[in-house]
Amino acid sequence: MNKAEEMEKTYEPSGIEDRIYREWMEKGSFKAVPDENRKPFTIVMPPPNITGQLHMGHALDNSLQDILTRWRRMQGYCALWLPGTDHASIATEAKIVEAMTEEGVTKEQLGRDGFLKRAWEWKAHYGGRIVEQLKKLGCSCDWSRERFTMDEGLSEAVSEVFVRLYNKGLIYRGERMVNWCTGCRTSISEAEVEYSEKEGRLWHIRYPEVDGGPGITVATTRPETMLGDTAVAVHPEDERYAHLIGKTLQLPLTGRNIPVIAYTYVDREFGTGAVKITPAHDPNDFEVGSRHSLARIRVIDGSGVMNENAGKYRDMDRYEARKKILEDLKTLGLLHQVREHKHNVGECYRCGTVIEPMASLQWFVKMKPLAEPAIEVVRNGTVRFVPDRFSKIYYNWMENIQDWCISRQLWWGHR
Repeated sequence: MNKAEEMEKTYEPSGIEDRIYREWMEKGSFKAVPDENRKPFTIVMPPPNITGQLHMGHALDNSLQDILTRWRRMQGYCALWLPGTDHASIATEAKIVEAMTEEGVTKEQLGRDGFLKRAWEWKAHYGGRIVEQLKKLGCSCDWSRERFTMDEGLSEAVSEVFVRLYNKGLIYRGERMVNWCTGCRTSISEAEVEYSEKEGRLWHIRYPEVDGGPGITVATTRPETMLGDTAVAVHPEDERYAHLIGKTLQLPLTGRNIPVIAYTYVDREFGTGAVKITPAHDPNDFEVGSRHSLARIRVIDGSGVMNENAGKYRDMDRYEARKKILEDLKTLGLLHQVREHKHNVGECYRCGTVIEPMASLQWFVKMKPLAEPAIEVVRNGTVRFVPDRFSKIYYNWMENIQDWCISRQLWWGHR
């Protein structure tokens, strides 16, 4: 071997891999042309979000798909690996807003059209970067078929499926409890909420009886929501409060009167054993309110600010209002005790904002009719989990599934 033919001491992938990939592209090595004489094999790439760039998880997942596609192609199959990218509505909008914040610009200043123009520019930049990264990985995709989840045809498909599901009664619009992110200013799914144990406080607040009686002391971690209370619930067998069931209490700071109701799910051992019921701001209270026909009074708006139902606390941030409410309760002699308390707090996994449970008019998919056949194919052995223990997790999730909130209060995405 002469000196010119000696191998480089250090492997330089760009000099070799780029050339080889370019040759593959020029020869159309990855194009999938339908052929009735060859068996088809297709993988639709789970489209990466256009939120930035690929990570190690993408590299692993796409390498596995590439191996399978190349293997079938070498076996003589008409193999198609269909590539694409995902508009990732809320995730991308959050990234764009974050970049705009660094520039001192808000969505409202740009307006919808201006914001969408910037979003498409983002897609062109980061979507293009992702495609180039996939090519650097050597992915044997048919790039002539590349799709984006907001391409015209795919947007039409989304609308078509929405109408079909609506006509089947599987999609409905209604007021239900949702996870609301005041940072992203939209409802988000349960899968987008991260829970962790936090140090907090449990405030004991007395609600006096309207006839001058001592009333009931409730315990709460969120005193700012008391302005939306419509009842106090106690366990029907709790001797401490049995004589008060059906009585009327005066809701402090509001001048409103609320009833004492009996509810078997009240935990007599937690706090004072009496629970304030705020149907518009708590999932459990929402269910109690629905059963007892209680009003839903929202006191916090979509940006985390107290609204017109909050009286003199209107226009205060929710945490500022909490501080002021506690001061006023103390002045009135109604704040009886404060205890340290650890509890689970949900946060938006994108922006880290504490989630505000909120009753909101949204679009939902009925999940139980969709879950039932999925449960059955596992029960009858058509689908198996390996190892089998994961089937228990599957059943627990599917048998307790809740309706899925599919609407978002965003500018970027399907409309």
